Amino acid sequence: MQFLSISRRRTDAFPPEAFTTELVGREAQRVKELYAAGILRQVWKRGDAPGAAIVWEAAREAEVREALASLPIAQAGMLEITTLMALEPYAGFAK
Repeated sequence: MQFLSISRRRTDAFPPEAFTTELVGREAQRVKELYAAGILRQVWKRGDAPGAAIVWEAAREAEVREALASLPIAQAGMLEITTLMALEPYAGFAK
């Protein structure tokens, strides 16, 4: 089953310098690990605000929540998950 998450960096509560090169580097490494594990399928940087849109592959929403919680920026309390939803196949391609 696929899921979509949309997140934003909590720039309202943390200044830009809080998002250090080291923290962002650890975030990128964790994203690569989740991609290699097959749970993270696609990731995009948001164009409207600091954050990301991610397509996940998991049997349950709880698995996605665990993966999101493993992200260093989320662990630091600096990430808000604004949307997490299950995706279903588009029926228009069925016939």
